[in-house]
Amino acid sequence: MNAEWVSAAATVGTFLVVLASAVGVFVQLRHTRGSNQITALTECRETLESEEFGKALRFVGYELPQLLRDPTQWPKIAATPLAGEYLAIDIVGNFFESMGNFVKNGIIDRQIVCDVWSAIILRSWRSLAPVIAYYRSEAGDELWENFEYLAVLAQRYTAAHPSSYPRGWPRMVKETSFLDAMKGSG
Repeated sequence: MNAEWVSAAATVGTFLVVLASAVGVFVQLRHTRGSNQITALTECRETLESEEFGKALRFVGYELPQLLRDPTQWPKIAATPLAGEYLAIDIVGNFFESMGNFVKNGIIDRQIVCDVWSAIILRSWRSLAPVIAYYRSEAGDELWENFEYLAVLAQRYTAAHPSSYPRGWPRMVKETSFLDAMKGSG
């Protein structure tokens, strides 16, 4: 074997080593991205399941729509900074703003977020929509844009997937003994 063939073989060998290293880096980056997504999803789930956030969600979803009908409550909703129970508005809005940012930037998969939390996202957006419109009239449309983006994704997802149950899969037999007992006791 002459020197030119040895040199060519060495060059090809070096190329293969570099190529294998590049493939390894891409695989590692993909695993890192997956790990980051799991971490972000876990943090979102933990926040959503926390007692403080649960109280804020209940306030925004159920109490705020009633309070918006009472003009005596409007100054409290418009106050800067928000105080007391009205802090729930910021807690919920800021959380979904962050989640929307994570989804928009590919840190969290939007399919997963929408499949798991679209109902909560939409209920929160709908309850906060009048407040957001007021705040945006003061601060500009940039306020909670990522939350809005997330709500649009959730709305589209819900329209395309009225049920999160996979199509074509059989359902379990409904166990109605408790339901029947409750209906019979009333």
